Amino acid sequence: MKNQFCNSLIDLFRTFPDEETCLEYLEKHYWPNGAVSPFDPTSEVIYYGNHRYRCKNTRKYFTVKTGTLFHSTKNSLSTWFAAIWLLSSSKKGISSMQLARDLQITQKTAWHLLHRIRKCYFCENQSMLQNEVELDETFVGGKNKNRHFDKKVKHSQGRSFKDKTPVLGMLERKGKVVCRVVKSTSSKHLTLPICKTIDRNATLYTDEWDGYKLARIIFKDNHIVNHGRRQYVNGKAHTNTIEGFWSLLKRGIIGIYHRISKKHLQRYVDEFVFRYNTRELNNGVRFNLLLCNINHRLTFNELIYG
Repeated sequence: MKNQFCNSLIDLFRTFPDEETCLEYLEKHYWPNGAVSPFDPTSEVIYYGNHRYRCKNTRKYFTVKTGTLFHSTKNSLSTWFAAIWLLSSSKKGISSMQLARDLQITQKTAWHLLHRIRKCYFCENQSMLQNEVELDETFVGGKNKNRHFDKKVKHSQGRSFKDKTPVLGMLERKGKVVCRVVKSTSSKHLTLPICKTIDRNATLYTDEWDGYKLARIIFKDNHIVNHGRRQYVNGKAHTNTIEGFWSLLKRGIIGIYHRISKKHLQRYVDEFVFRYNTRELNNGVRFNLLLCNINHRLTFNELIYG
């Protein structure tokens, strides 16, 4: 099928009118070279009909949904495909309440379904960055001035994260972005994700924050822009691109999700990273990309108690 087949929700439902067409497409897309056992990838696979297979080595039965995003789901694949398309194509995301109304499912089901999809979005948040890379951190959480007087947090100004959660952003100019929720913005917690994500020959652009002190020693080619002195551009040194990404993240949180707990924040960040990194792809290609990375399963107990 052409990648343009689901550039609209109407096209999506026309292309996948029933469960059979969804299963056929998912098998061809997830198993391009034939069925592979989730229990033993080296094993021979026996087809038993009705999209059921058996692993010869382990003697266990499976389908294309086993061990994936769709494992043990009671919702139809048509519902899942629509949810994936809506979440991926919406510029700032979609709330569980809105998705529940659109797909005629409960809000609880929609919320679990969205988090399972977001877990697969991590596929676009593990790139290796090269060339020119901008670093910056942001804080996700409400502002003290907007809180009721008995809910205000003392000494939470500036870079304090008593009531907020820090997120590190690394963006390759004209390339991809990678973001990690971190414990703090100290050098202790920023240096490791930076070294794991950025090529040592890359050029770093940061602000004057001391949390990047060790990274500047490791990466010899680095440039600083001093925001404390109202310096926002110094030659090629600036962090305007990564700050543009933060604006997209914050607009989505404020306008769609309103409030995000620290426990689930990384998955929401993965969602916005996926959308940013696939910004030049059409909806069909973006939809297919997610179907190539469905080998993650998030149970309801893991979501609630994990």
